[in-house]
Amino acid sequence: MALVGQRLAWPLLVVLAAMLLSACGSPSSEAAERAEELLARMTLEEKIGQMTLIERTAVVGCDEAEWVAACDLEKIAEFGVGALLSGGGSGPSQNDVAGWRSMVEEFQDAALSSRLGIPLLYGVDAVHGHNNVKGTVIFPHNIGLGAAGDADLVERIGRATAVEVAATGIRWTYAPVLAVVQDVRWGRTYESFGEDPDLVSDLGAALVRGLQAGDTTDDTYVLATPKHFVGDGGTTWGTGGRGYPIDQGVTEISEDELRAVHLSPYPASLAAGARTVMATYSSWDNGKVHGDRYLLTDVLRGELDFAGLVVSDWAGVDQVVPGDLEASVAQSVNAGIDLVMVPHDLVGFQTALRDVVLQGLVPEERIDEAVLRILTVKYEIGLFDRPLPGVGLAEQVGGDEHRALGAEAAAKSVVLLETGPGLLPLPKSERLLVGGRAADDIGIQSGGWTIGWQGRPGDITDGTTIVEALEAELGDGVEYEPSGSFETPAKTGLVVLGEGPYAEGLGDSATLPLPNNELQVLERMREHVDRLVVVLLVGRPVVLDAVADLADVIVVAWLPGTEGQGVVDVLTGARDVTGVLPVTWPASPDVAPRFEKEACEDALYPVGYGLGFDGVPLEEVGPCGSP
Repeated sequence: MALVGQRLAWPLLVVLAAMLLSACGSPSSEAAERAEELLARMTLEEKIGQMTLIERTAVVGCDEAEWVAACDLEKIAEFGVGALLSGGGSGPSQNDVAGWRSMVEEFQDAALSSRLGIPLLYGVDAVHGHNNVKGTVIFPHNIGLGAAGDADLVERIGRATAVEVAATGIRWTYAPVLAVVQDVRWGRTYESFGEDPDLVSDLGAALVRGLQAGDTTDDTYVLATPKHFVGDGGTTWGTGGRGYPIDQGVTEISEDELRAVHLSPYPASLAAGARTVMATYSSWDNGKVHGDRYLLTDVLRGELDFAGLVVSDWAGVDQVVPGDLEASVAQSVNAGIDLVMVPHDLVGFQTALRDVVLQGLVPEERIDEAVLRILTVKYEIGLFDRPLPGVGLAEQVGGDEHRALGAEAAAKSVVLLETGPGLLPLPKSERLLVGGRAADDIGIQSGGWTIGWQGRPGDITDGTTIVEALEAELGDGVEYEPSGSFETPAKTGLVVLGEGPYAEGLGDSATLPLPNNELQVLERMREHVDRLVVVLLVGRPVVLDAVADLADVIVVAWLPGTEGQGVVDVLTGARDVTGVLPVTWPASPDVAPRFEKEACEDALYPVGYGLGFDGVPLEEVGPCGSP
């Protein structure tokens, strides 16, 4: 849908969303009644405890926390902590399903020992599979799923992810990202499904449906969290927060554009039943969205009729009035934040919230409203009846069915940018020279948010690399040398080039380069082969000047996850190539922002572009890339 059309359709979207939410997004009457009964028995301190979301290391790791008083599990009950999370890379020393489940059980037991026995909500960033746990299936990042454009596929991925998350005793994930990326220099580009609001809307809602399939009390029902509300994909270069160039920056656009582009994906995910929404770090007209009552209350709750809970991002409340925790807490809670991701300074946060309530800066009615939402969600998903769900699911984690789904997703994500007659599929009866360290590296293949927050190269979890899949398919004809140095030439060469893992603002890039050492591999390979195929493992468009000069075929596989077999299935012709670009590939980083583009020459490849094996575009695209 064109931008103008989206603006005209917005009032209708609001009406339709409200109608759907009245049926799909409202709390059950039984859950709400039980929550109200419990709320009536709570002290102010217990209510504040329920609004507290802390990182697990704030409980068990004194050396990683800013406060020393709560370094044992008993403090969970003492402070009435309502929710815990594992940040990126934060998990038990035994990083497998059993280790995670045992850890969550210990935390739940501690919470249940409190006066009222209220169970914890435990959250995790399972953003492309249960990506914190070794041995799980890591699915393609969202940018690849946007290239696939298959809502049914995304829903099935959500279902598989929910099973693997629930197996570890967790019922809450901070996904999907509904950012509509407008500047691919952003380090979170790969977390977005693309630049088209309709695509983001369709795939985001599909992931919510998959994660939350079935009855809310089912063992494999995992709470989805559409994020980051709202505008995080449209921030302006040079306005970033925490020293980043663009991440956590300012969305400098009109309200019409904010609604048409960045708000429009939310109604579908809320209608799909999302019960939690996460606020964005970024700022808009009224400053930090974490403190913006108009967006969090008037729009999200008033216009979209969202009845669930709003959670802050990691220390996002602290940024509202920098240096003044009480003022930050008061403004954020009054704006509509219900559950605060502290994440470490538990005592400081609870003291600040209690003080501003006692001073009359935050009405206790607002506290009751927030806690009622939190308790209602806990009752809805059956935590009070079964605090540790997911019994008997461990055998499905990393199983053949989920890995086959990962391979299917990786294959459907592949986009063919350049080719010629007879260049693909790869011949099966000839020698194939393979270069590039990314060809045999699960860490590079999976990208950021894999085992650790930033991810890292290496053999970090189970899976199949591209080289391993090629060797299984083509046998002894595959010769692999990461450096690209071969003594004997061959007709066909394949180079896999990767950006290297990164996440969030640390991935912001003004130049969008491929590493120089990777390009040197390409140069060496060119000298040894007649036909050179380049596969890109990237989280966004990158500068292709050197690649275009040397390659005969250019394939972008994005960040396909642990199942490299899917990429090889396309290269060898076992599966057709079906993916198209979910974002505009800029001609240079200087013209990267999508919303600044007025000339078609700014696009090297337009959104919607992708070739078949015959070199013919798979879809008809308009003059500037709009299908």
